[in-house]
Amino acid sequence: MTQPRLLETVAAEAYSYPLLIRRLLPKPETTSQEIVSDGRRFGYAAFIERIHRLASALSQFGVKAGDTVAVMDWDSHRYLECYFAIPMLGAILQTVNVRLAPAAIGFTLRQSGASTLLYHDDFKPLADVLLPGLQIERSVTFGGSAADGFEALIETGDPGYVFEDFDENAIATTFHTTGTTGDPKQVFFSHRQLVLHTLAAAATIANQPIGQGVTRNDVYMPITPMFHVHAWGMPYVATMLGMKQVYPGRYDPATILALKRDERVTYSHCVPTILRMVIDVARANALDLAPWTMMIGGSALPEALAEEAEGVGVIALSGYGMSETGPVVTLARSKPGEAVGVRCRAGFPLPLVEVAVDQSRGGELTIRAPWLTQGYSLQDASDALWEGGRLHTGDIAELDADGAVRIVDRLKDVIKTGGEWVSSLELESLLMEAAGVAEAAVVGIPDARWGERPVAFIVRGAGPAVTEGSLRHAVSERAQTGAISRYAIPDAIYFCEVLPRTSVGKVDKKALRETAITSASLASA
Repeated sequence: MTQPRLLETVAAEAYSYPLLIRRLLPKPETTSQEIVSDGRRFGYAAFIERIHRLASALSQFGVKAGDTVAVMDWDSHRYLECYFAIPMLGAILQTVNVRLAPAAIGFTLRQSGASTLLYHDDFKPLADVLLPGLQIERSVTFGGSAADGFEALIETGDPGYVFEDFDENAIATTFHTTGTTGDPKQVFFSHRQLVLHTLAAAATIANQPIGQGVTRNDVYMPITPMFHVHAWGMPYVATMLGMKQVYPGRYDPATILALKRDERVTYSHCVPTILRMVIDVARANALDLAPWTMMIGGSALPEALAEEAEGVGVIALSGYGMSETGPVVTLARSKPGEAVGVRCRAGFPLPLVEVAVDQSRGGELTIRAPWLTQGYSLQDASDALWEGGRLHTGDIAELDADGAVRIVDRLKDVIKTGGEWVSSLELESLLMEAAGVAEAAVVGIPDARWGERPVAFIVRGAGPAVTEGSLRHAVSERAQTGAISRYAIPDAIYFCEVLPRTSVGKVDKKALRETAITSASLASA
């Protein structure tokens, strides 16, 4: 094709504006809001000064552009300052998943090539074990000790430190995905990618229906760890909008709800497990949590859970993404009078996001957007991720008539039994409709006759005591109406106190599948 015409005349002193993370910082005079963390409060002017000081101090400490600085901390103002100062210096922020096994944490630090480690005192025993085997040149500890190294570092920094321009495609952050098999995979995000994600996410969240989004007068508190995919990108959004931000430290139900009450938090995000915890504590203490909007991700949002959330004053809605997508690429919304289930879909694509369903791959959702990671540190895995020029999510999806994405199941979790496909997510949602069920997880296990058969794991909740028979009957009734396949009736239903989780709170279906296979083998012996 004929190439489009490019700009030919450019002023000699025209400024080529790189999309760098520092562009997301608001002018402090434009907001009177504050950042609350560890019992301290900072106005935006003080917060931005601390960013300059931190970058200056790290530079004096020996950190150079291109170096990787790893951080191990709970959700705090320190982490937020690192979100900006380290990339603005031209260095790379590595957010360390502190919930991984020690050997896996060591692997991620080695693979990232981190030369500097900033860590909370709570992780000192772990650091003492790991540091001798790492190429860490400098480290700083902080938190509960009498001598807080982070504050001492800040004090040495220059509040007038000047940040220079550089290529917007420079790597800003790195972290590792948290699958249930193999070593964690390292992903990277550039300044340009994070700025574009922030702009698209802010444009979407700030344009949601009343009660489902944010304005600059809302109060933001993450309940998704800041080490996990940039806390879903929301700290960058909240900072750019000049919102009041509240950081809860180590997650504790009482602390979270006290901060919600005292700081008047109105917007958060979390996985369904945390939402379940919030609902249970609110019910036990007869609390009305309104107004509180929560974006739910990491796992599907069951309709029954969303309805329970409304009962304690929480408006829950689904967001969708993954580590490789930075993460948010779709967000649900509903119109007045629409059923709560509308907000349980993955939702509508953000601006600049293209979604498609690849029927040749079983209905897999594929994505294009300008902020998706361009690959892993391993070439073969990168090529598979981007086969055909689109990012492959590993999720089976459908597009509804209104353009919303609905996730049917994970490719690896969908169950093929009796020649029919059974969605584990659909069956889980149905099981959770039963009074007395707090959580449900469904996996498929091999079966000589049917190929695979579904097995369910149930965590009982408040309400009437459910039994295997009552749950089978409920599924059977729905199968008779055609609402679900007759092959979806579970072969076995196990009751447990808790469901196994990955390091970021997702149900560990690999562990459940192994448990179910072992139980089936013992039963047939």
